[in-house]
Order: sequence, then structure tokens, then C-alpha cells
Amino acid sequence: MDKINVGVVGTGFIGPAHIEALRRLPNVYVKALCEVTQPIAREKADLLGIEIAVTFEELLNIDDIQVIHICTPNFLHYSQAKAALKAGKHVVCEKPLATTLEEAKELVDLAAETGLINAVHFNLRYYPLIRQMKTMREKSDIGDIYAVIGSYLQDWLFYNTDYNWRLEPDKSGDSRAIADIGSHLMDCLEYITGLKTVAVMADFNTIHKTRKKPLKEIETYSGKTLKPEDYEDVPINTEDHANVLLKFANGNTGVITVSQVTAGRKNQMKLEIAGSKKSLSWNSEAPNKLWIGNRDGANEELVRDPASAYPEAGALMSFPGGHNEGFPDTSKQLFKEVYQAVADGKQPDKPSYPTFADGYRELLICEKMLESNRKQAWVEV
Repeated sequence: MDKINVGVVGTGFIGPAHIEALRRLPNVYVKALCEVTQPIAREKADLLGIEIAVTFEELLNIDDIQVIHICTPNFLHYSQAKAALKAGKHVVCEKPLATTLEEAKELVDLAAETGLINAVHFNLRYYPLIRQMKTMREKSDIGDIYAVIGSYLQDWLFYNTDYNWRLEPDKSGDSRAIADIGSHLMDCLEYITGLKTVAVMADFNTIHKTRKKPLKEIETYSGKTLKPEDYEDVPINTEDHANVLLKFANGNTGVITVSQVTAGRKNQMKLEIAGSKKSLSWNSEAPNKLWIGNRDGANEELVRDPASAYPEAGALMSFPGGHNEGFPDTSKQLFKEVYQAVADGKQPDKPSYPTFADGYRELLICEKMLESNRKQAWVEV
């Protein structure tokens, strides 16, 4: 079997997650790791067991690297994805695709011109029971969509001493909670329901107007704390918490709440979909169970099992019932579909995986939510 050689750019929280998932695919070889300097790249590559350590410019010049995964801070996504496409590399990019709509549109157009494989890492739609919900909607099991309630709650920025580059607009963009985790939530809601969001009414709140920035580097989700003298005060103007009303193309409505300051919620995305026949409820901290609500008769609970799910959902299950699958498996399942396209040598007309166009779509919704919050009014998408 010919191996597809991959280079991964960035070694924060998500870069190693990509690497771990890629190593579970039989036709993929993670050959190179990229960091800002060659010595840092070599140190990280040794820790992760990767053969070649390079800077980004060097990575672009390695002829047999076919795919580049961009796992860097948000402000680098546009320039690195553009350079990779121009170098003839297929690209898998972390979200958001870019920090402006103009940049995202340029990447969508460039990807289409080159014909190269392009994907955005909206991996959460690859939980098997999310595809089960999508398939139930497609088969009219739940009927017409009446309403949607969604939330994505975390607590990793709960304290004013919690700090990360995502708090800095020049690195992450003008939105934080919505652009970071809210984009996953909106991607999943539209993916499951098949509905387009046509208008938004957003209200953002910054709980910690000032945060204490560490003078020493700490890792995302590390839980480490420093001494008082190890911090400097930094003003914050991106949202810790957001509530957004949604209007859908079918005339019905929804609401989402996104927070990075909800104590005890480590990483919970929760979806509740009310249909004319049944309702569905699922959350990512218990991803192997789907609650099915009925007006007449007992409610149901579907446990993740390829023997009882629809085949479309079963395709995302690598293990039998009772053998739980979770967050690391979502990236593996997404990459499995992306690398089938790489092996086939072309971007499908209707890709099963999220593409740069999906990345543009979520950035558009985010921009409209930002506009709505500024105006404190409904804004059309």
C-alpha cells in the first residue's frame, strides 16, 4: 500500500490530536512536523516520534509531502493555507478557516481553482450519533423541525488568571467563544437539521474585563497556576459568554448559548432538536447515548451500536456496542473520508467531509453574530 505523506504545522493542543488520529489510518504517514524554528520543531518531533523537523517554508519545499495539516493559531490559517495550496499541497485546516470573510472567500476560490483536496476540521459532526440524528431527519423519523436548542459550555477560562492566545484579537480574531466553540455548534446544528440560518440576534458578555496574562508560558487545558508576580493585567474585549437567537429558512427558530466560563463543564456541546414526530437530545460529554422523546408512549434511549444504528451512522463506528468511542475517534473518522479523496486524487463534487466552503459558511455566521451584538438587533445572514 502506498503511503500518503503528511506534514503537520503546529504543536499546541490540537496538532498532536491530528497526529494521533492520522496514525490510526493505514495509508497515511506523518512524515514532517513544522514549528516556528527548526530547533523547536526538532524537539517536538522527537517527542512525537516524527522523522523530519522543519520550518514552514522548508515544509512547502518537500516534494513528497502531499497533505499539510494547519494546526496553528487562527491568524496564521489564511497565509499558511494559501501558501500550501499554491505549493500544490492538499490542505486540512483548523477552524476558523481565516479571520476575515475576504480571506476565507479567497481560500475557497483558490482551492476550487487548484482542484486540491480542502477540508476544515469540524470534527464534532463525526460523532456517530450526530450522523444518526442527521440520518433520522433525512428519513423523516423526526418530522419537520419545530425548534432547536444548542449549547457549548466550557470552564477553562473561568478564572481571571486563565489565559491563552485565543484571548488576543490579533491572534484569534474579533470573536472568541463563538468563533472557537460556537462554530462547531452551528456546524453541527445545520448539518443535522439541513436548515440554513437566515438571521441572528446576538448578545455577548465579557465576564472578565481584565485578565492576568502569565509572564511564563502555560499550555492550554494544563490546569497550571502561577504566583501573583508572574502575571500582568491585560484588558479583554472578546466574549466569555454569548446568547444567540436564530431564525431558520423554514420559518422556525432556535437559540444557542456558548460559554467558556461555566464551572464544571469541561467541554460539553449539547443539542436538542424538536420535530413534529419526535425530539432528540445529545451531549458530547456522554456521546454514546441519544435520547429520543415521544409525545405518546415511552421515551427511548439509543446506545451507540452499529447493530442498532442506521448504516450511515454505523460507518463512523469502529467498535461494537458497549465499546465506547469519543473525541479522538471523530478526527479519525473525518480524516478517513478526507484521505479517501486524496487517494482518489480529486475533491468530490459533493464531499462528505467539511470543506473550505463550510469554513466560509461558519465564518459568515460568526461575522453576522458579531454585527448583531454591536447593533443589538436582528441581522440577516
